[in-house]
Amino acid sequence: MREEQTVTITDADADAALAQLLELATADELPEGTLCVDIARAYHGLGDHESAYAWLARVPDSGDSFHGWNSAARLLARLALAAPPPAARAHCRIAIAGSYTTSQLAAMLPLAALRLGIDLTVHDGLYGQYRQDLIDPTSSLHAAAPDQILIAVDEFAAELPRESAAPARDVDAEAGRWEQLWQRAAGPSGAGVIQHNFALRPELPYGHLSAGVASSRSAMVRELNRVLSERAAGAGVSIVDCDRLAGDFGRSRWFDDRYWFRAKQAVALEAVPLLARHTAAVLAARLGLTRKCLVLDLDNTLWGGVVGEDGIEGIRLGGDAVGEAFVAFQEHVLDLKARGVILAVASKNNDADAREVFERHPEMRIRLDDVAIFAVNWEDKPANLRRIAQTLNIGLDSLVLADDNPAERQIVRRLVPEVDVLALPPEPADYRRALAEYLGFEPAAVTDEDRRRTSQYRARAEAAELASSAADIESFYRDLRMTAEVSPFDELNMKRVVQLIGKTNQFNLTTRRHSDEEVRRLAGDASNVTCALTLSDRLADHGLVALAIGVPEDEALVLETLLMSCRVIGRTVERHLLMHVCREAQRRGHSLLRGTYVPSAKNEIVRDLYPALGFRQLADSNGTTRWEYDLAKLGPIESEFIQETVAK
Repeated sequence: MREEQTVTITDADADAALAQLLELATADELPEGTLCVDIARAYHGLGDHESAYAWLARVPDSGDSFHGWNSAARLLARLALAAPPPAARAHCRIAIAGSYTTSQLAAMLPLAALRLGIDLTVHDGLYGQYRQDLIDPTSSLHAAAPDQILIAVDEFAAELPRESAAPARDVDAEAGRWEQLWQRAAGPSGAGVIQHNFALRPELPYGHLSAGVASSRSAMVRELNRVLSERAAGAGVSIVDCDRLAGDFGRSRWFDDRYWFRAKQAVALEAVPLLARHTAAVLAARLGLTRKCLVLDLDNTLWGGVVGEDGIEGIRLGGDAVGEAFVAFQEHVLDLKARGVILAVASKNNDADAREVFERHPEMRIRLDDVAIFAVNWEDKPANLRRIAQTLNIGLDSLVLADDNPAERQIVRRLVPEVDVLALPPEPADYRRALAEYLGFEPAAVTDEDRRRTSQYRARAEAAELASSAADIESFYRDLRMTAEVSPFDELNMKRVVQLIGKTNQFNLTTRRHSDEEVRRLAGDASNVTCALTLSDRLADHGLVALAIGVPEDEALVLETLLMSCRVIGRTVERHLLMHVCREAQRRGHSLLRGTYVPSAKNEIVRDLYPALGFRQLADSNGTTRWEYDLAKLGPIESEFIQETVAK
């Protein structure tokens, strides 16, 4: 008889498995939902409930896969038995009164709510009992003492005839019936009411004439949806526009009759995550958790290109397909502003350059008057976001950042996790839709006061004293896993080298311009040192972003050109580049490294670069300063956060 064997999973095994999962998750800005669930499950097994909740909260951002959501919802239910979610923005009890089977929606609503910071407890009513549950004050629904009641109904719950001789009368009567249900629902407990409107099925007997045949049921249901929306506003009821969601999702997919005939599931399982997300967004709005302020990056977010390098004439804004995409994005931003969303700007840039685009570019839709806070400087994003929140006197959890740069988005997620981050897609043509599909700005209502909000906050900002708080980003640098390759100028990189020299303004110590011929001449002189740096991290390949040209002068190597693209300013790239320059200078027998700072209208950011790196000042003439670094005494400049690319 074979002896039974027992396999013991040790803490070390669990830690190793978790480490492997986390390694996989770092490959994507938004990891797959099932991977997030696996990580949450591993943390739950280790007793780290806070981390488990945090990873489950990431599942809704990974997409609307039913499989991923279903796994996450099951784990969340088990996790809730072990410990409540940490630092919830709100706690809420909701009861569902449904005309169809709502068990899947009930299971997934807490997950969608968790993403929005809501600790949600759900009571799910019995199939088809919505009238009894709402009307009877002794029903299990009211016994659950809900804070909010969700009326989840399908089109069959609309009591309208197939054809009507008096469609306006029938619609008015049916709308009145729902108004009475709202009143009865809220009566016993004072709960708020959220109503799903009626998603129209795709079967239309009148075909393309359906919208014009007022006596048809489909036309009456459309009109009922409109009337209910109007009356809900006066009754303090919130509407979830399921008919719009079905249209967006695809009606033939939203209504999968396999589920209806087998289980009276009116919404296809694949559509339930989408419905849960939108229902949770409306709930968050009722609870006062709507985000208030959209913070916008500038370069490659509001326009294409880098204004500090390309100039106002060189950025892409209108005029072609890419430029028109940025204009469309700005116009949707203005739609949000007109509705009451505060606009702010946070960008690493020269203030004057950025303002010039707002003031002078003919295709610029957003103007300075539309912006409450204009935080354009060379500080890191977390510091500027804190300053914006403090100045506007709103919480960090009221802010949403729109930024094209994945690295900037990650540093904000890490250092100011209260701020919501919109993951803009790679293509500018998709920016508008990405913003339109973001649910954090879902309003509970819109008033004239909302429409004046930006001007009010701008006035408050002008009266407030700006304050900043520094952020420790060293851990972020390490987590970013930056790698660089530094090589001499050659035919493969020459075109980009010449381009950088010709267009870089901000991080450019001398702003000397060289033609292709001059660069080739400098690179061809064997006594000169040329270094071109390409940078990658775990989020993106940034390409060739920095370069230096050194020419010999007695015992010193003189930095004739030293510059870097502003895309990677603030990431210690300059230290890594100069480390290579120092090493090459030493190899050639130079004991000194010298550089010159020539001030320009746009390069103030590098005014103090040399002293920060340990150079001593030699001379100062009308703002132009000469600096020297003692290689023999100090050794090469060190680079701590960037690793060399491993040759393949």
